Amino acid sequence: MPLLGSSPMIILIILSFAIIVFLFIYYSKKQIIIRTLKKIPFTRIGNIQTNRLTKTTGKAQAIEEPLIAPYSKRNCVFYTIKIEQDKGDDEGSSWETLVYEEKIQSFFIEKDSDLIMINPTQNPKNYKSYLVVDKKVTSGTFNDASPKFESILKQYDIESTGLFGFNKTLRYTEAIIELGEEITVAGIAEWKNLDKPIPGYSYSKIAALISNQKQKLIITDLPKEKVSKTS
Repeated sequence: MPLLGSSPMIILIILSFAIIVFLFIYYSKKQIIIRTLKKIPFTRIGNIQTNRLTKTTGKAQAIEEPLIAPYSKRNCVFYTIKIEQDKGDDEGSSWETLVYEEKIQSFFIEKDSDLIMINPTQNPKNYKSYLVVDKKVTSGTFNDASPKFESILKQYDIESTGLFGFNKTLRYTEAIIELGEEITVAGIAEWKNLDKPIPGYSYSKIAALISNQKQKLIITDLPKEKVSKTS
């Protein structure tokens, strides 16, 4: 009988937990970007119209010397890394961010021999983004940091061991947009005059996606089908 009497409370707890999980997922950066991009139709680069909110997809190409991702050493136009340490106790994990680094540069999107220029800036930040994590590395009590991981940690003045030489529980995540990777970008469209020619591009103007006071650029390497407009 006491078990039956407590069942409404159990149901309420389960329901509350389910609502919290749903809200956490619904309002995550990934889901917000997916919902936003799904509302914008895809436009071919050659068909964009000035001052229109536009979404396009294609392969990322460098405008200048590309960035190099810290761990994977791949050429890219955008990367984020995070190094965290588990500061939890017997009751559970509690991850503290030791390093968060984000670097991005101007780049092209290429599709069917057409190019569109993307000019993100970090200060002030004129874009929103979600990148799929490409690399995860961990170390812990019975898992020594690899020489490659040690090299990254030293780069950011982090020791892999703590008191009495015990390994710290650390994790590293890296997400990048590498050269040639298919990505989706949305922004306000415009056509720009070229100050100097681009090898392999024979036109005097080039399409560009920019931000304004009301609309930031949106950049993601999620699969195209995930950000396609639903019918």
